[in-house]
Amino acid sequence: MNQRMKQIADAAARLFLRQGYAKTQISHIAKAVGVSVGTVYLDFAGKKEILHAILKSALDPSFWERELERPITEELFAGLESEIMAAFEQSQEDFASHLRAAEYDFESLISDAFDILARYAVGCLFIEKNQYDFPNLTQHYMAYRRKFLDTMVRYLRVFIEQGKLRPVENLELTAELIVEMLSWWAMDVRYTAFETKDISPDLAKQICMDNLTAAYKR
Repeated sequence: MNQRMKQIADAAARLFLRQGYAKTQISHIAKAVGVSVGTVYLDFAGKKEILHAILKSALDPSFWERELERPITEELFAGLESEIMAAFEQSQEDFASHLRAAEYDFESLISDAFDILARYAVGCLFIEKNQYDFPNLTQHYMAYRRKFLDTMVRYLRVFIEQGKLRPVENLELTAELIVEMLSWWAMDVRYTAFETKDISPDLAKQICMDNLTAAYKR
């Protein structure tokens, strides 16, 4: 039964990203899955519960393997916003943890950054596409993105000083270009691109690594 719940959540996620949370109705989600509106309400108490299940499963991939009581209600997601904030903080700490490691290299940086972005792709894209409907989450997400970008700048500076990367004229904009490229291939290409592609994360990461290492590695 959890498989149907997951199908509903996956369809809802794509609709929330494409047309926005506010404009998506339960009937739209039901049509996308190929079930009745009543069937959706058997599994979820409402649209907010579907959204929270999407965000929860982004944090915890084992969420859909649990024994879940139907319909899923808001009580299941108590403290979810705090969990999301904690995940942002932990992700940033993990990303910055190799700044002093001499053996860390540019390839590892690109790989790790891609993996972080891909892991939280749906949740991050949801916040980006629905920022005015969820201002608190948006505020925390924007702070996280700023820290992520600042950390990328610090890594690039260290690698250039070590002679691992070629010098660049504008370090901050170069870091932003790299992050945006990784974000597009880790997140947007599968969900929100004008023409989405069913491309595996492994292949998308390899494309990024091939091109970025060729562009910047000394």
